[in-house]
Amino acid sequence: MLKFAASIALSTTLLLSSAPAFAGGQEISNDMRPCRTGKGPAVKVEINGLKEATGKIRVQSYRGTKDEWLKSGAWLSRIEVPVTASRMSFCIPFSKTGEYAIAVRHDLNGNGKTDITSDGGGMSNNPSISIFNLGKPSYKKTKFALGNEVKTISINMKYM
Repeated sequence: MLKFAASIALSTTLLLSSAPAFAGGQEISNDMRPCRTGKGPAVKVEINGLKEATGKIRVQSYRGTKDEWLKSGAWLSRIEVPVTASRMSFCIPFSKTGEYAIAVRHDLNGNGKTDITSDGGGMSNNPSISIFNLGKPSYKKTKFALGNEVKTISINMKYM
């Protein structure tokens, strides 16, 4: 249990530290219309298991590459909104097909700081997180291929 708690803490820290070092990404609103059309490329992200309907949730997209996955400032788009339910859906449009990955952070109290004992996180493909990978699974475990469709992915949140 201690190893699991430590790995969640490290994962949450990494997700929280993935704020941009420069304005490389684009903050977007959670507009579900592109995901309803069925025409992509776009990803509908269904987030499950939000601990409480408080604080803020951040959903960030990355290219599914070793050089960009969870690197500071390498995110492509970001949606950040108040948490309103234990399950929430987001739509992230992409400009072209390719391999991508998604990281999610739940800032439970909305203070914008890393609260290791309470904040949660999740990633595309729901990889296992352990002390051995320091909370940062390989891009190979989180990436997914995206064509000209609307792809639906489900992310299960993890907390300490």
